[in-house]
Amino acid sequence: MTIENLTGQLEQAGLLDTGERVSATAARRLAAKAGIIPAVLDGTGMVLDWGRTRRFHTKAQRLAIATLHPACVEPGCDVPASHCEIDHDPPWESGGGTDLTGKPRCPKHHRERHRPT
Repeated sequence: MTIENLTGQLEQAGLLDTGERVSATAARRLAAKAGIIPAVLDGTGMVLDWGRTRRFHTKAQRLAIATLHPACVEPGCDVPASHCEIDHDPPWESGGGTDLTGKPRCPKHHRERHRPT
């Protein structure tokens, strides 16, 4: 489905294997019942959002995040994003998704952020 389909801009958004067209709402409901989580792709087909089915960010997501944040996001830290880990924001264990809300944090700051208090 395209973004226009998902946002309801087209009346008959989904196509079943029977050839029948269904609304975006019906397609989302069928997918949810089947345990299918939609992936969000960029213009070249690279995955940007895996929802909650994948924990680790893809190479395309890491590159996109590095474009937004070229270094560790902790104040005063200048470790380049290429040497950072992508930290879920909010944290994975709190329901954070594997998407572009992730933030690059150097290994030291990533450990500190998740250290039990």
